[in-house]
Amino acid sequence: MQTELHIQPMQSLANNPILCIVGPTGAGKTHLAMSLAEYAKSIGLTIELISMDSALVYRGLDIGSAKPTKAEQAAVTHHLIDILEPTEVYSAARFAKDAKQLCAEIVGRGNIPVIVGGTMLYWRAWAYGLSSLPPANPEIRERLDEEGKRIGWPAMHAKLAAIDPETAMRLEPNDSQRVQRALEVYEITGKAMSTLLAESPSEDGREGSDIPQWINLVSLEPSDRKQLHQNLEKRFDQMLAAGFLDEVKRLRKNPDLHDDLPAIRSVGYRQAWEFLNGEINAEQMRYKALAATRQLGKRQLTWLRAISERNTFDPFNPTEMKAALDYCKKSLKAITEISNLK
Repeated sequence: MQTELHIQPMQSLANNPILCIVGPTGAGKTHLAMSLAEYAKSIGLTIELISMDSALVYRGLDIGSAKPTKAEQAAVTHHLIDILEPTEVYSAARFAKDAKQLCAEIVGRGNIPVIVGGTMLYWRAWAYGLSSLPPANPEIRERLDEEGKRIGWPAMHAKLAAIDPETAMRLEPNDSQRVQRALEVYEITGKAMSTLLAESPSEDGREGSDIPQWINLVSLEPSDRKQLHQNLEKRFDQMLAAGFLDEVKRLRKNPDLHDDLPAIRSVGYRQAWEFLNGEINAEQMRYKALAATRQLGKRQLTWLRAISERNTFDPFNPTEMKAALDYCKKSLKAITEISNLK
């Protein structure tokens, strides 16, 4: 049986540690990264940011993905943003390969790479490597999609729980993309995804995983979940006011785009697509988009809290955010000492 090429965890590039800023959606990762880049510039260093976000890779997904502004992108070099059409597919394995290559290129030209984002499967692939899972089977995937539409994804999640309770336990019943993938893997291999991951020689990247020594990990983890939810609600309303629905209408003009593609499955876009299809009303769209955003944040925090020895800071506490920036500044100093960039 053909499988995906095993992605080895990235090794230290000429012994240069890589700073990585992670956190749930809406935690202020971009703000911290931009502040650090401004500081680096003031001391004669240049930072280049590598986006670790599964939505930002797509052209045309701007407002709903909270993509860095044109001004921010002009001020600091950003990578892995606007690299694909929304009809294309980007994977964790490809991110690991691209990020590794970019880190080497950035260091090679005398600059400092910083990874920024919250797509934790990308983090896992980059930091720990991926196990050999079978590639997607279009026929099986299409059949599972049709079944999911017919009986509903909670029912598909129940089917998954019967054959792979461990994977089902960590997935939301309406997480159609991941439920579908787990069922697909089982049909192709006859083994549960959790079993295949356990058999992998690489680190799992979840429970109790240590941070690789070549990574300095800064994790922004809000202590006040209610405030985070209020901020996300405010942000979504600002997106709507900024023309988010017009953005999705422009995307819908592409006849090759449909709601089974990963780009349109992104949080917010899926719900807007359903609204423009006439499947739900505006109030339901807003409710479902906010619920999906909260679920995304919960999954991200679950991943992060399982990583031992991470450096955590509360983005809603000004003192801790200052400490986060100070930690990043010290990391820059350590990087420059090791790589002799000064």
